[in-house]
Amino acid sequence: MDINYELYKVFYYVATSLSFSEASKRLYISQSAVSQSIKTLERKIGQPLFIRSTKKVQLTPAGELLLQHIEPAMNLIRRGEEQIQSVSETKLGQLHIGASDTICRYFLVPYIQKFHQAHPDVPIKVTNATSKSCVDLLEHGQVDIIFSNYPNDKLTSSYITKTVSVFQDVFVGNPESFPSIETPMSLKNIAELPIMLLEKNSTTSQYLHEIFLKHQLELVPEFQLYSNDLLIDLARIGLGLAFVPDYCIPRSGKKLHIVDLKEKLPRRQMVAGIHPDLPLTASAEAFLELLPNL
Repeated sequence: MDINYELYKVFYYVATSLSFSEASKRLYISQSAVSQSIKTLERKIGQPLFIRSTKKVQLTPAGELLLQHIEPAMNLIRRGEEQIQSVSETKLGQLHIGASDTICRYFLVPYIQKFHQAHPDVPIKVTNATSKSCVDLLEHGQVDIIFSNYPNDKLTSSYITKTVSVFQDVFVGNPESFPSIETPMSLKNIAELPIMLLEKNSTTSQYLHEIFLKHQLELVPEFQLYSNDLLIDLARIGLGLAFVPDYCIPRSGKKLHIVDLKEKLPRRQMVAGIHPDLPLTASAEAFLELLPNL
């Protein structure tokens, strides 16, 4: 099909905003021009892309499928434009990182500081997302590099460029509320206490569920949250045992005790990931050089 890029561009803005009027504002064209462009694209493709009503606009299955392909392409074009503009102003161009708030706070900040000191003119953008969502950002061309806990069932080996850290997941709690945690405990013992962990789609939650399943135990969390720091705070006030990576536990952990677990849990890795089919930006390459390679 010989379809003009501008038609796809109009489709992208309507599909992401689900509004013809909003798309017209962002594209600086009339709403009737937007409507006509969509009709032309639908005619060329041979299928309706939107369900229009007086109250809202929805994507058809064909529209949803097309958006899955158009969105990464639009992001790549935008990134290319930004990099060209940045390179004209600096030697490296913008650096865009995707990582969870925990990885950002407890691992990346010192390296971001070093990079900024070495390249003060390079714009740095950080997008916070779960390790699994970071893979989506990478696949859609929205970031240059991601940092993820591993194993991650969405992150294949072809995306991993280096392992930057190895860590141990641990249970922590307040011994005043749970005196039994001061002695070695089995997973079976822990399963009888209130457990708090990250939301169910996180790599950490999936990892612990697999561990419990392997030991034929049922895992029913008391709390599932989006923040390791909040889990630690709730563990400190005695609401349960938090399951968190050891690198985010405060060194002066008042009222916090790390459980001595009888079963030895496999250690996990923190990895840096890039898109194997896209060229690595000069800024991302320079940032990777600052990181350890285990």
